[in-house]
Amino acid sequence: MSDAETNFRSYHRYPVAYPVIFGGAPFVGEGTLRDLSLTGCSVTCDRTVLAGSYVKLSLILPDPTSSLFIELGKIRWSRGTRFGVEFIRFPTLTRHRLDRVIEEQLTDLLERRADATSHETSLPIRHSSPDRHTPNKQT
Repeated sequence: MSDAETNFRSYHRYPVAYPVIFGGAPFVGEGTLRDLSLTGCSVTCDRTVLAGSYVKLSLILPDPTSSLFIELGKIRWSRGTRFGVEFIRFPTLTRHRLDRVIEEQLTDLLERRADATSHETSLPIRHSSPDRHTPNKQT
């Protein structure tokens, strides 16, 4: 995806790999959710879909309680077997669950970054001798 296509997004998309079932007027399909935000997602599947189509989606989350049901989404872009969906309408309960999933993704991301930062700062730092890099003071 080019920078021009991603700059319009209002919310960060988090990389995920959840199963998804989707359906539109003449088609039904299964695929894998590749990234997720509060307002949309991208999906990879074994078929092509038409940009501008409307779909319903059922996102199968690791949480066994139930899937997230998106009543209405619009396919904003399609490239081969990957496409992006904007969420247009979904139940309030789904909104609350989606908020929790995004919060968990953000927490995981921040923890991974903190771990990476602490790993970098725990590496030994080599100091060179001061006479090489500091100019002599003239008095």
